[in-house]
Amino acid sequence: MFDELSARFEDAVKGLKGENKINEDNVDVALKEVRRALLEADVSLSVVKEFVEEVRQKAIGADVVRGVKPGEKFIDVVHQELKEVMGGANAPLANVTNKPTVILMAGLQGAGKTTATAKLGLHLKEKGLRTLLVAADVYRPAAIEQLNTLGEQIGLEVFSLGKELKPEEIALSGLAKAKEEGFDNLIVDTAGRLQIDEEMMNEMVRIRSAVNPDEVLLVVDSMIGQEAAELTRAFHEKVGITGAVLTKLDGDSRGGAALSIRKVSGQPIKFIGTGEKVEALEPFHPERMAGRILGMGDVLTLVEKAQKEVEIADAEQMQRKFQEATFDFSDFVKQMRLIKRMGSLGGLMKMIPGMNKIDDGMLKSGEQQLKRIEAMIASMTDAERKQPELLAAQPSRRRRVALGSGHTSAEVDKVLADFQKMRGLMKQMASGAGLPGMGGLPGLGAPGGMPGMATNQSPSRGGRGSSYGTPKRQRPHKKKKGFGDL
Repeated sequence: MFDELSARFEDAVKGLKGENKINEDNVDVALKEVRRALLEADVSLSVVKEFVEEVRQKAIGADVVRGVKPGEKFIDVVHQELKEVMGGANAPLANVTNKPTVILMAGLQGAGKTTATAKLGLHLKEKGLRTLLVAADVYRPAAIEQLNTLGEQIGLEVFSLGKELKPEEIALSGLAKAKEEGFDNLIVDTAGRLQIDEEMMNEMVRIRSAVNPDEVLLVVDSMIGQEAAELTRAFHEKVGITGAVLTKLDGDSRGGAALSIRKVSGQPIKFIGTGEKVEALEPFHPERMAGRILGMGDVLTLVEKAQKEVEIADAEQMQRKFQEATFDFSDFVKQMRLIKRMGSLGGLMKMIPGMNKIDDGMLKSGEQQLKRIEAMIASMTDAERKQPELLAAQPSRRRRVALGSGHTSAEVDKVLADFQKMRGLMKQMASGAGLPGMGGLPGLGAPGGMPGMATNQSPSRGGRGSSYGTPKRQRPHKKKKGFGDL
């Protein structure tokens, strides 16, 4: 979402290259790019003016210490100001002693409110909290059915009394059930409209009065840009909200909503939706989002995603397999599915510092290649997945896999050769032996990039010979194992 904004900020910093210090002249040139970037991202004009002026004052007055370039100091000032504009720090949900914690979801129709209700329920469930969902949208067709389906999918109970009763009556009955059965949280899904109107606001006020919620979260579609901030302010003035949930941040929205909501409305963004899957909800951390915008990545969120999906015992077992070169195709599929649960490959890569410049076309090509490999593996027998050398030894097996997956025998041969090389490299790296051919990182000097990625050798040779692209004198004195030696 922030790719264009990140590129613009990079352009702003280029104007400070070669400068010895930050002064009014060169900072004005940089700030013109910043202003343009924010306006094109659909950030509120009042926020842009205030932001630019704050950066100007702090940048000109900043001391640039020895070893720090003016451009780096400017980025640091922009990073701090972006963080402050978005709220400074994460705003957690209310922690009340008198359970259940009641959370009321509000918003316009189409913002993803019902899905956000289920996502938040799953987020709380993963924290070990019992959560009851209440279907109080009695107007939108299939709203109750949608919440029931999502609740069943994630293992959460959904309370519903149909469409005949008033929403406030349903919410109040749901609260009574939550108290009686000892639920930790109650999340009430309410109806939306295509636009703000008096009827919707009055209904929200009635529901709020009935259940006296601890949190009123406004679900906002990030695609509407700076209008999101005005929407948040309008709801807060008429209903009284405690925060916002910003959805569809994985889309092609320009980012103005994330940068405008807190400053214009005074209410924090508490969660962000980063995909269609019900697991795709994250607590909003302004400092991390500022890092993403400036191309610094977001390693903390990436680590949290990994910790959530990976069991320590599984990780240790996989490490042993890497060290012993027993990593097989079944393990490969398991790792691919793990990545899919964490999010898109492109989204994960861009959380790594410096990876924001990777071409989207290259990432899509990588994802398509992984799908092709998965199709090939699905056409293998269990024995072949666990013992790739069976495929290497018998061309008829490779032909069968090719036919079953809709690919050519040559493509299967290449995947098999690449996989075997990867196992060998992992073993060398795990043993600390280094990789030959690149100062201890072997094979990276091969034509075409990574070893095995541009080779035409047959799998039965197992990667021996000069296809690593390294001179003969650099090769280890011991004969390397091929498929037939395993």
